[in-house]
Amino acid sequence: MKLLAIETSTEACSVAVYADGAVLARHELAPRRHTQLVLPWADELLAEVGLRKSQLDALAVGRGPGAFTGVRLAIALVQGLALALDRPVLPISTLAVLAMQGQGERILAAIDARMGEVYLGEFARDADGLVTATGEESICPPARAPLPERVVSGVGTGFGAEHGALVARLGDTLAGFDASTLPHAADLAKLAARAFTRGEAVDAARIEPAYLRDKVALTLAEQGKPAPR
Repeated sequence: MKLLAIETSTEACSVAVYADGAVLARHELAPRRHTQLVLPWADELLAEVGLRKSQLDALAVGRGPGAFTGVRLAIALVQGLALALDRPVLPISTLAVLAMQGQGERILAAIDARMGEVYLGEFARDADGLVTATGEESICPPARAPLPERVVSGVGTGFGAEHGALVARLGDTLAGFDASTLPHAADLAKLAARAFTRGEAVDAARIEPAYLRDKVALTLAEQGKPAPR
């Protein structure tokens, strides 16, 4: 199985190639440089493993939630490549990709959604080290996040949002957390490989971004600022 995986839903730009169980990746904290890096990195990685794009079985994409611009970019790039190659796509939750870097068997992934909110998803790790969602993904103020039924470890920028409000909210249900972690395409590739073996690949035209909310900024009134005259 041979996959190309692209994840640009956060400040990190991340690309990986999965070739018969081996993963090669490029990953960099690169705000506003995703468009410059993704395709050159993809070409470099494919060259390193000796693959042509035509040899790929499918493409994988982090479908969000995350930054609107980054999510749209990854979806558009993968759709374009997949349609040109006539290959299917594996859209994978960015929260699931992030949760792969969490510790323990139960992980709460949280991404700072700005505007006083966080994206949340709870996951369980299986015997193979891969994660599966245990419920629906959501967006909410961190101080009003639903409490998990079991103790979880936390991962993602949502744990640093709003002065650590999510950490305070979870209290003893949080075993520990890392608020600096960002999703990595190497983990996306591993989750996509499992999805491919399960027959979950879809036509490129069918993939949709997961925004979880429709608005990208607060209005002036919501910010407490006067409207322009």
